[in-house]
Amino acid sequence: MTDTTLNGDKDTQIRVPMLLLNALTVALMVVALVGSVMLLKWAVSDKQSKFEVAKSSQITAEMRERQLTCLARNIYYEAGSEPFEGKVAVAQVTMNRVESGLFPDDVCKTIYQKNVFYEKVVCQFSWYCDRAATVRPIHKGNYEESMVAAKKVLLEGFRLPSLEDALFYHADYVNPGWKKVKVAKIGRHIFYK
Repeated sequence: MTDTTLNGDKDTQIRVPMLLLNALTVALMVVALVGSVMLLKWAVSDKQSKFEVAKSSQITAEMRERQLTCLARNIYYEAGSEPFEGKVAVAQVTMNRVESGLFPDDVCKTIYQKNVFYEKVVCQFSWYCDRAATVRPIHKGNYEESMVAAKKVLLEGFRLPSLEDALFYHADYVNPGWKKVKVAKIGRHIFYK
């Protein structure tokens, strides 16, 4: 009987350090996970803080030029080969987001916004996460038409009535499984509110 008690004590002596080791391992994994998420959030917010927020009462020519450039690049990379109406649609969704209160209230910040989902950085507009698209536009005609669409939407307030409430879109060859209300299909994009 003494042997059984001693063996029981040895088992307990072995189990306690193993339980502590397992608990320590789990705690370290949680700390690493939380640290990773905090680091990703810091990286995203640091990138966003580099863009100056443009309030309507403070718009300068330089700020307006920056907004136009951001919007034209977004149109070019999202809908460069689309018809003009498709380019306007992408610009309008971008401006709808800026004005919605759900996204940053600055054109460039909205376009370059990144979020962290399950430790993965996701861009609001996919081209921005694609390093290949960060080079200068190579199809001059498409970029010039994108700039015209940007000016129409940003400076002249031109809007397509069917996209008044549209905040999202995707290409027609993908199916993200969104549970959103479809409002239009223009070119190769399907738009939702």
